[in-house]
Amino acid sequence: MKSQLTRRQFLRRTTALAGSALLSRWALPERLAAAEPPAKRTATDQVTLGKTGIKLSRLGFGTGSNNGQVQIALGKVAFTQLVHYAYDHGITYIDTAQAYRTFGWIGDAIKGLPREKLFIQSKVPGKPEDVLATIDNHRKTFNTDYVDSLLVHCMTRGTWTDEWKRIMDGFNEAKEKKWIRAHGVSCHTLPALRAATAIDWTEVHLVRVNPQGHVTDGQTEFGRGNNDIAPVIEEIKTMKAKGRGVIAMKLIGNGDFKAPEDREKAMRFVMANKEIDAAVIGFKSTQEIDEAIERMNRALAEA
Repeated sequence: MKSQLTRRQFLRRTTALAGSALLSRWALPERLAAAEPPAKRTATDQVTLGKTGIKLSRLGFGTGSNNGQVQIALGKVAFTQLVHYAYDHGITYIDTAQAYRTFGWIGDAIKGLPREKLFIQSKVPGKPEDVLATIDNHRKTFNTDYVDSLLVHCMTRGTWTDEWKRIMDGFNEAKEKKWIRAHGVSCHTLPALRAATAIDWTEVHLVRVNPQGHVTDGQTEFGRGNNDIAPVIEEIKTMKAKGRGVIAMKLIGNGDFKAPEDREKAMRFVMANKEIDAAVIGFKSTQEIDEAIERMNRALAEA
């Protein structure tokens, strides 16, 4: 004898089947999304600098090789063309400093480029008597209303956070005036780096990083030998845990890595450290820019 469905049983089964089909349709995009590979990372991505909310290209154009002597030797016209070449290839981050010989050229070098798409980082040396006037001079030199990131330049002592308090207060006031968007420090010893990590004031760290430990932060001032890079990486991890922006410098050992394999090794090492937001390299030719983009892209793909 054949079983027969009651009307109530029929409705229950129909509703259940319809619900299953609907759930399947909703679940399909999730399954497809899970199957999609992660977004490809590149040298010219716009990345966020820590908790500042500021965007910059992952690869930056350094204008201070040997305090800018390398770039000055190009001549102003060629230097300007090189900055525009970098921008046309996706590099929006320009790194400079008051102490660099190229400092006075930056305003003309970025002329014609959309300011809102640029990230300009500069640095103030020493202890200027009038901090605000010094910061205002950066704005005037660059022909811009603001500097994206301004750093206390080249700290070497673990006590710098006490000795530079007046300067740091000046940076705070400049930020309130919207003359700068973020402030931080570049360090040249491990004690100074640790002090920078410890204080709440630091928003951006410019850190010397390469796997060879060449011209990176050790115990002595401006050590030009090789140091243990492990303590620097530990500081970087702490910086990132605190929400700081972290930018790597001295990626190619202050220009001393002449062998391509050394540059490749350094790039792979830095890009494998996900706590590092961006990296800056000093350029003197379009070939160097092309090489850095290619190496960074390859390192990111394999990281």
